[in-house]
Amino acid sequence: MSSTTEPKKLHIAVFPWLAFGHIIPFFEVAKHVARRGHKVSFISTPRNIQRLPKIPQHLTPLINLVQIPLPRVENLPENAEATMDVPYHIIPYLKIAHDGLEQGISNFLQTHKPDWIIHDFAPHWLPPIASSLGISRAHFSIFNASTLCFIGPTSPEGLDRYGVRTLPEHFTVPPEWIPFPSNLVFRSFEAKKLFDATKQNASGVSDLFRVQSTVQGCQVYLIRSCREIEGEWLDLLQELQQFPVVPIGLLPPLVQTREDKEDWSRIYQWLDKQENGTVVYIALGSELNLSQEDFTELALGLELSGLPFFWVLRTPSWSGDSDSVKLPDGFEERTKGRGLVWTTWAPQTKILAHDSIGGFLTHCGWSSLIEALQYGRPLIMLPFLYDQGLIARFWDKKIGIEVPRNEEDGSFTRKSLAESLNLVVVDEEGKAYRDGAKEHGEVFKDKDLHDRYMDKCVEYLENHVHMHEV
Repeated sequence: MSSTTEPKKLHIAVFPWLAFGHIIPFFEVAKHVARRGHKVSFISTPRNIQRLPKIPQHLTPLINLVQIPLPRVENLPENAEATMDVPYHIIPYLKIAHDGLEQGISNFLQTHKPDWIIHDFAPHWLPPIASSLGISRAHFSIFNASTLCFIGPTSPEGLDRYGVRTLPEHFTVPPEWIPFPSNLVFRSFEAKKLFDATKQNASGVSDLFRVQSTVQGCQVYLIRSCREIEGEWLDLLQELQQFPVVPIGLLPPLVQTREDKEDWSRIYQWLDKQENGTVVYIALGSELNLSQEDFTELALGLELSGLPFFWVLRTPSWSGDSDSVKLPDGFEERTKGRGLVWTTWAPQTKILAHDSIGGFLTHCGWSSLIEALQYGRPLIMLPFLYDQGLIARFWDKKIGIEVPRNEEDGSFTRKSLAESLNLVVVDEEGKAYRDGAKEHGEVFKDKDLHDRYMDKCVEYLENHVHMHEV
């Protein structure tokens, strides 16, 4: 295409998995694509669409929100349309319902014929449908490159060459295809949990099969990463996958504009009273159900640390009184004034941006990490699910530390938690982590850098549309 001709305006459909940790980054991509003048159809279920942040006014003509009703499925509560609406063990039933969107998606693609569909790991049935309609396919992974390299090759050739890991302990050592020194491994307790993903679940297919089908069926692999952080991993991923891997930058979120004016002013006033760089912010994601034992140690560790803290503790919508965890007796009285337990929605980016925040106790979800590091906040890492353990190993000792835990069951003590918090936030010997977080933060907050990545990504979509069809 010569540089004088304007690339034709495309219609790009976007279809994330039913989890807000996926929906929000996909929504960011949709806005970026629309900013560059292309038409976007953002596909999800009615309730998830209602819960999306507002689309900036100048982009509303370009973004069409497409609601496809989620089929009713046994064992899935009514109105449950995202992972945050159900406990962990019910997610396989959400996958069954998600697979029931196949007909609706198929009808949409047939009638609207978008140029591209950007999809997630879950719809293993999607690539053949899109391919038969001549629609180009981009797999967007919200995971970072190092995690995807650890998961390994998804192509039949790669699987033939390296074989399939069949035991949890295969995940606790660095895989043979990583050619450089790496401490990326799962701990024993994480490997056992992760191993469930390689097994068939109630949805009839394993997560691993979903990933392999959607990756093998796409023509470009979009990754939420950048060369400044994971250059060698991006190169390795390209080698393992044998087709184009395009980093799209980190999509650092802008400070949220969702205004619960009253709530925010209460939070803000409380943060303003604290000394700069001393408050521990605690948020462990919307999907985590801690055991009562872990929860108690966490609370008592915070108390023992003596540090001021702001703890976002949302009770999941699905939990009844019988299965929700309880704070230790007298905890709120004993920490009154020094700590604030916040039980409704909290504007995470605004809180992390506040000067009083001295550290972030996090489950190491990639989105949360990006939000914290763009403000240079050091981390106290307590991973529980999915890729969180690998992310913690990747960043351990660079921008904070992982809380010491029992290898077998993942338990931790209040004492080790309190010591980790003090080390990262106030102790002299933790200064290296605080400095490291600020230093790495420079890349995370460089909005222009990440916008350029996104520009290159859209350019790729413009230049390679319908080129791959056989």
